[in-house]
Parts: sequence; structure tokens; C-alpha cells
Amino acid sequence: METAPAEMKRVLVFGGKTGWIGGLMVDMVAKKGIEVKAAESRIEQRETVEKELDEFKPTHVLMSAGITGRPNIDWCEDNKPATIRTNVIGTLNVVDLCNMKNIHCTVYATGCIFKYDEAHPLGSGIGFTEDSFPNFAESFYSETKGYMEQMLKCYPSCLTLRVRMPISDDLIHRNFITKIAKYERVVNIPNSMTVLTEMLPASLAMAQKGLTGVYNFTNPGVISHNECLDLYTKYIDPTYTYKNFTVEEQAKVIKAGRSNNELDTTKLMEDMPEGIEINDIKTAVEKCFQRMAVNLEKQYGGKLPDCLPAEFRRV
Repeated sequence: METAPAEMKRVLVFGGKTGWIGGLMVDMVAKKGIEVKAAESRIEQRETVEKELDEFKPTHVLMSAGITGRPNIDWCEDNKPATIRTNVIGTLNVVDLCNMKNIHCTVYATGCIFKYDEAHPLGSGIGFTEDSFPNFAESFYSETKGYMEQMLKCYPSCLTLRVRMPISDDLIHRNFITKIAKYERVVNIPNSMTVLTEMLPASLAMAQKGLTGVYNFTNPGVISHNECLDLYTKYIDPTYTYKNFTVEEQAKVIKAGRSNNELDTTKLMEDMPEGIEINDIKTAVEKCFQRMAVNLEKQYGGKLPDCLPAEFRRV
């Protein structure tokens, strides 16, 4: 859906101070010469959020604040009230206030609210669409995100982006590649994923265009854990090795289930603003690793793989 777009003059980013995606968006907006601020207010505190909106008077809000848990979403299983306070109440505070004040709000949500099923079998190429109802609630994190999305659909000024397994061209701890590279064993399941270098500029263009509603926000197609780690071996560390295990074996070492799915990107690609290049996921991930190799040698001041921190080496 597209609304009459307001010119993007001032952008307030929730999650911009300490969040990963939020911080990237603050930098991106600033580089475009647009006034931007990383929000100071905590999203659980409605009064302070409203005060900051009234004082800064943004034309657009980017909402990436939330709790995923440390070191992973298993944390949410033991901290349910805190998860609700931020991921549900906090998100609603921001979106509801933006709607009241006629401010376009982009929410960086999740596509980890689905799992392969009979209508969307693994390997079939049949992805979940924006109209699909969440069918995965085996983690409390995903459960809250699933019913959160249904509420966000009620707000006409809200753009909801279903991000999945985000990948960046560095080894920051939030990067999906970083996470699986540190595991001794990984499952090997094709999934829809989001390469941030390509997709985050797209999110800004979508906000500028005035798009609203839900979008599957992943690169087209699927890629497996093994394919990702094989590219890691090819471009980052030829000495790296990994082992697989089954979903059943994985379940024994985690508290909460993990979502595996394919999202249909037809709507996203049809509505994508002009000038934005989105590659299929396998091309996008390979290009990401090519950039990562250059970035890591600059960051660590040496040749790969010897310059890598010890936590990434298997030798």
C-alpha cells in the first residue's frame, strides 16, 4: 500500500543509540544529508516517547528497538514480562503515537513467525506471503512478534518489514554469519535471509515513497546454512570446518524452537522504488563475503585468515 508521501526532512530512529540496525540507519540517513536523531527515550515509557516526538517533530520514524535476548532468543523464555514490555507495549507506544501525529513509521520486524508446512513445503519454492497468518510460536520471541504484527496491520501509517536472519559484511556479533560460524554444529536448512547492505537502503527508499503495510523483507530465494559457511570458507578462512546436526539434535541444546521458512518476495520486488538493486539471496551473500574479506583485513590489519581473532579460528 502507498500513501501520499511526506518529504523526508527529519528522521527519528528508535534503537539508533545502542541497536545494530538502528545505528546503521542513523549513519545512512545522515550520509544522505537528512536531519536525523537517535531517540533518547525508552519505548516502554509512552510519555517520554511522546515528548521526544513533539520536540523533534520528525517527518519519519524508523523503529528498530526491541529485545532479542543475549546471547540469543532463549533469553526471552525466562524473561517474558520484559519481552512483552519492550516488544509489544513499547512497539505499540511508538506506532500508536506516530499514527496519532500522522508520522510515517517503519518497523523493522521479523519474518521468524513461520515454519515450513504442508502448504509451504521445504524446497518447494512456495513462500509465505504478506497475507499468510503466523504458524510458528515455538519461541516466546516469535510468539510475541506474531501477534504484534496483527496489531500493526491496524495502523495506516505503519510500514512493517519482515527481516530474517540478517547478514552484514563484517563479523559483528548480531550478524547471522557470525553466530553460525561460532557454533560447533549447525542445522542445514534453506531459509529466506536479509542482506543488510542491499536491504537497508531499500527500507529508506520505501519509507520515502510512503509505502505502508506488511512486506517480506528478504532477498529473493533461499540459502542454506552450509552454503553460507562454504562461502565463509571460500572467502574468509580456508581452514574453517563445521559439522551438521539434525533439528531434533538441535532441540536438545536450545530452550526455544527456531523458525525455518521461505518468504515470497513478489510484492516487495513489484513495489520496490526505482534505483534500488536487490540481488537474489545467493548472489547477495556471495557479494557480501567479498566485501567482508576486504573489510576484515582493514579492520584487523593483516591477511586473512591469520588476522582473525582467536574466537573465529578452528586451528
